[in-house]
Amino acid sequence: MAFLADALSRVKPSATIAVTQKARELKAKGRDVIGLGAGEPDFDTPDNIKDAAIDAIRRGETKYTPVSGIPQLRQAISDKFKRENGLDYAPEQVIVGTGGKQILFNALMATLNAGDEVIIPAPYWVSYPEMVAICGGTSVYAETLLENGFKLTAEALEAAITPKTKWLIFNSPSNPSGAAYSEDELRSITEVLLRHAHVWVLTDDMYEHLTYGDFTFTTPAQVEPELYDRTLTMNGVSKAYAMTGWRIGYAGGPIELIRAMDMIQGQQTSGTNSIAQWAAVEALSGPQDFIAKNKKIFEGRRDLVVSMLNQAAGISCPTPEGAFYVYPSCAGLIGKTAPSGKTIETDEDFVTELLETEGVAVVHGSAFGLGPNFRISYATSEALLEEACRRIQRFCAACT
Repeated sequence: MAFLADALSRVKPSATIAVTQKARELKAKGRDVIGLGAGEPDFDTPDNIKDAAIDAIRRGETKYTPVSGIPQLRQAISDKFKRENGLDYAPEQVIVGTGGKQILFNALMATLNAGDEVIIPAPYWVSYPEMVAICGGTSVYAETLLENGFKLTAEALEAAITPKTKWLIFNSPSNPSGAAYSEDELRSITEVLLRHAHVWVLTDDMYEHLTYGDFTFTTPAQVEPELYDRTLTMNGVSKAYAMTGWRIGYAGGPIELIRAMDMIQGQQTSGTNSIAQWAAVEALSGPQDFIAKNKKIFEGRRDLVVSMLNQAAGISCPTPEGAFYVYPSCAGLIGKTAPSGKTIETDEDFVTELLETEGVAVVHGSAFGLGPNFRISYATSEALLEEACRRIQRFCAACT
């Protein structure tokens, strides 16, 4: 009898974590490696947020907290949803988790039965299908096209819906493509959902504050209030507030779903770290001016990377509206011979040869469900990005 659970056979390890670990190992061996795999801002957490955490420690806020979060944070989240998204979620409709991952996982665990389908637009964040698999559901992929900016169309969504569909996972701005949906684009999606009352929407708004130019962020329940009662709006403080290691995610949704998620979390981890919660209260309620400054820096990095990648032979890179990723196509390199003499047959071959030859670590697109592409995180310094792009140009030019 096998000791490990059958569910593990359905799950793959995270490709983004694997690439980051490989880059670390090569660096430890003395290799000159530029790691562009991790989705983590290189900015430090703002001092006012760190000070709020220190103050919480000194006040003795070091005990267990309610499973769904301290009242002060649930209120701050409720206020944020109203202020920034025009959504009325009472504090009891809000839950706080250990990062966005736990929120998503709890929602799927609370709702999926064997045979239930979850529509996931591709390319997708690597963890979505693995979470669905662990929870016993079936992922249904709706592919997007580079020509459409990697955005889900109403037609593709309609074609993916069946009587077994329970959720659409909707991520805007997207990891890995950086694609963000305008209000008109979002409305075309919500119009389809209105025709299918059995389909719920699980939004991943984690990159909400990282959009560029004159783009205006909107979220499904904001665009179409009739979807409010079947939408879970998920967000967190990790990206916009440079608080990845604090592990705070949150969501607002129908009270019955929030209670079910609370029950699961109560038997799993219980309440989130108390100090991190007080830091998140300050993040959401305190000064927000640094977000615009960081956005401007990210936008400059995006423009640099897109420009330099489009000058690399065989690479085509669209300009994304948000997040801190680009998702270029390497179709022009497939079939060519790398400097090592190996034939590049897949995007995974491309990123492997790029790492071995030039010491640039990126993630292959097939890990996100759509290739031949690769993902670059530009959440690092312009100097490193410029050097990395020079190496990519050199690698591509050397392929024959």
